Amino acid sequence: MDMCYSLPKLRGLYLSGNQLSGKIPTSLGKCGRLEEISLSFNEFMGSIPRGIGSLSVLEVLYLGSNNLEGEIPQTLFNLSSLRNFELGSNNLGGILPADMCYSLPRLQVINLSQNQLKGEIPPSLSNCGELQVLGLSINEFIGRIPSGIGNLSGIEKIYLGGNNLMGTIPSSFGNLSALKTLYLEKNKIQGNIPKELGHLSELQYLSLASNILTGSVPEAIFNISNLQFIVLADNHLSGNLPSSIGTSLPQLEELLIGGNYLSGIIPASISNITKLTRLDLSYNLLTGFVPKDLGNLRSLQHLGFGNNQLSGEYSTSELGFLTSLSNCKFLRNLWIQDNPLKGTLPNSLGNLSLSLQSINASACQFKGVIPAGIGNLTNLIELGLGDNDLTGMIPTTLGQLKKLQRLYIAGNRIHGSVPNGIGHLANLVYLFLSSNQLSGLVPSSLWSLNRLLVVNLSSNFLTGDLPVEVGSMKTITKLDLSQNQFSGHIPSTMGQLGGLVELSLSKNRLQGPIPREFGNLLSLESLDLSWNNLSGAIPRSLEALVSLKYLNVSFNKLEGEIPDKGPFANFTTESFISNAGLCGAPRFQIIECEKDASGQSRNATSFLLKCILIPVVAAMVFVAFVVLIRRRRSKSKAPAQVNSFHLGKLRRISHQELIYATNYFGEDNMIGTGSLGMVHRGVLSDGSIVAVKVFNLEFQGAFKSFDAECEIMRNIQHRNLVKIISSCSILNFKALVLEYMPNGSLEKWLYSHNYCLNLVQRLNIMIDVASALEYLHHDFSVNPVVHCDLKPNNVLLDEEMVARLGDFGISKLLTETESMEQTRTLGTIGYMAPEYGSEGIVSTRGDVYSYGIMMMETFARKKPTDEMFGGEVTLRSWVESLAGRVMEVVDGNLVRREDQHFGIKESCLRSIMALALECTTESPRDRIDMKEVVVRLKKIRIKLLVI
Repeated sequence: MDMCYSLPKLRGLYLSGNQLSGKIPTSLGKCGRLEEISLSFNEFMGSIPRGIGSLSVLEVLYLGSNNLEGEIPQTLFNLSSLRNFELGSNNLGGILPADMCYSLPRLQVINLSQNQLKGEIPPSLSNCGELQVLGLSINEFIGRIPSGIGNLSGIEKIYLGGNNLMGTIPSSFGNLSALKTLYLEKNKIQGNIPKELGHLSELQYLSLASNILTGSVPEAIFNISNLQFIVLADNHLSGNLPSSIGTSLPQLEELLIGGNYLSGIIPASISNITKLTRLDLSYNLLTGFVPKDLGNLRSLQHLGFGNNQLSGEYSTSELGFLTSLSNCKFLRNLWIQDNPLKGTLPNSLGNLSLSLQSINASACQFKGVIPAGIGNLTNLIELGLGDNDLTGMIPTTLGQLKKLQRLYIAGNRIHGSVPNGIGHLANLVYLFLSSNQLSGLVPSSLWSLNRLLVVNLSSNFLTGDLPVEVGSMKTITKLDLSQNQFSGHIPSTMGQLGGLVELSLSKNRLQGPIPREFGNLLSLESLDLSWNNLSGAIPRSLEALVSLKYLNVSFNKLEGEIPDKGPFANFTTESFISNAGLCGAPRFQIIECEKDASGQSRNATSFLLKCILIPVVAAMVFVAFVVLIRRRRSKSKAPAQVNSFHLGKLRRISHQELIYATNYFGEDNMIGTGSLGMVHRGVLSDGSIVAVKVFNLEFQGAFKSFDAECEIMRNIQHRNLVKIISSCSILNFKALVLEYMPNGSLEKWLYSHNYCLNLVQRLNIMIDVASALEYLHHDFSVNPVVHCDLKPNNVLLDEEMVARLGDFGISKLLTETESMEQTRTLGTIGYMAPEYGSEGIVSTRGDVYSYGIMMMETFARKKPTDEMFGGEVTLRSWVESLAGRVMEVVDGNLVRREDQHFGIKESCLRSIMALALECTTESPRDRIDMKEVVVRLKKIRIKLLVI
């Protein structure tokens, strides 16, 4: 029955924050008495019904945070009673009518931010005389900012950032006496900052960052006593900071003016702005001495003045400002790089805040030694002291920095050995010790650090053989050991480094063959083995390295034919010079290979006999031995079936049917890839759609992963777990047939431009995942199941957007007596619990940690491997540091300050992030369990759904 016929006197429709989907009913236009419509934060699609424009008494229209598209109906611009017009966070396009405010004279709030609106901002906005909030950010508006907006005497907030606006800031904005927020960042605005803005005595938030503004900042702006945030970064501003800056801004919390052309000195009075939490003056032309009383800023969390021309103190080699910063107990980031500070690092550096997470003091012309006291900063995540003139040895106290992820001390004159303690920094991701005078053996424990992504030890005097443990660095992407004195053979275990992109072993004393296992390094783009004593042939297995763009094996003792397929078709003679025994195509400017009667290169014949034939014969003997043993054992066992179905009475699906279902596993049907294999969409003979997960049997552990997933998924039944339909296992093929999830993964919905999840949808997904984990950890059986690889890519969404947890390839079924177990199986970097990544300890609490990281990512829309966390801070520490300002953390698409019920939504997001932090505490025993997580998330959802 039509709602408006049933409720003819309906005055308000309040259904925001639900999971309503489909199209907004066109019949709403018949509810002639409606004064308020609130349908925000749902899943409505399609266009806005034109009939809503016939509701002549409508005052409030909330349709934000849906999936609405198309143009805004012109009929809506005839609602003369409308006060609140909120359509933000949709996919609406088109232009705003030129006479918008002639038709809507009573508008108080306009929120159309985060859409795809185009054209110019209508000058008629000056006729919305009652307007208090104007939100047009993150659209595609062009042209100038209408100067008539400066006539809106009652306006309090202006959001025009994230467009393509040009021209200048209207000087008429200086007339907006009630203005509290002016947000114009990320446009193409030029010219000077109008001095008239200094008249805005009520202004609290000023953001003009990322434009093309020039000239100096009007001094009057620094006299607005109510200002809390000044954000002018990344412009072309010049001039000096006023000497009185510290006396007129008592409320200022953030001063961000980096990325400009400011000159002169940092005024000493800046130390009097006691509420400052963030001060960033980086990337300017500032000179003079760093104020020595910065320690007065007791609330300071971030201090950045890197990339200037600042000096230390007068007539002393000590750096007093560093000593004074020991008073800043909340300091998390200290970025002072690329300044001629000179002097020595004081041992008082170790007295800085225990909250300190990032120090970047590279390229500061420091002399002396690295102070041992730095080991006191136990929460340090990034330490950058590179490109200075430091001497002495690496202090052994660095081994105390257990949270350290990035260590950069390259480009100094540090000598001695690499301390054993560095090999125990289990969280280390980036290690740069290059261009020093280090000598001796590399600690064997370093090669076993399983979170390392980049290691550069080049240009030192390191010695010894490369151990087989090098193959333990499973996550490594770049490894540079060049220009040292390493000797012995290249270990074949390097072929296990499947993620390796760049490898340089040049200018060492390595000998023996190039390992054939290098053909497994399918991600490799650059390989430099030049200037060694390598011998033998270039393995033809390297032809499989389709990503290889650079190869240098020159100045060795290689022999035989140069391969000619795969990437070798693009290499030139420079890759192979000074190897007397090589032969090949004329384009390499070397002798052509002579062929014997069989067509085999004579140059390679003896090598083949020695290095291939003998191992093949040995392998044949070994295989024969194994077959004999198995035959003997089979007498007492039933013969194995060619097609084995591990899951009881589930439907039998043959290998041949899967081939037909997936169109021969063609690329067109591929819906996902991973280290364990590929997933294809398939249509079975009965018409049902399935997902076929084919395991890559060349991947070490694929058989074990297949068996583990079958074992775990044999009996589990839960609405939030991906259902398994069948499995297929023959000699060289293993696959799982799974329920098809038409809406793809959570990762797709978070990071694809064509998809969007609102606040309630994200919360529902996290409740679904938590419910799945609660079942696995507590309700499945006596023995808990640990998933081990929680991440958005393993959370799939069905047709109803219900989340299903999948990919149990490395999961663990704990025995009755164990709560933790040692294993070498790895999850995914960024999501692994500290005890899992460092020691291989598996427990349900490790899943809780990964879940907490994923929850932060889901609501912040930031990957834990995002560039902003590249060794400076982690996703967790970033969220924790901004716990009191959650709106700076969460995805801007979720909620805006001008939204209705903003306070409730902000409170819910704060509770969500607090819960995520409780899931990710350092100590496993301090983490809450998934039962409690489910209860608390459901309480938060109730709070959201009642608004």
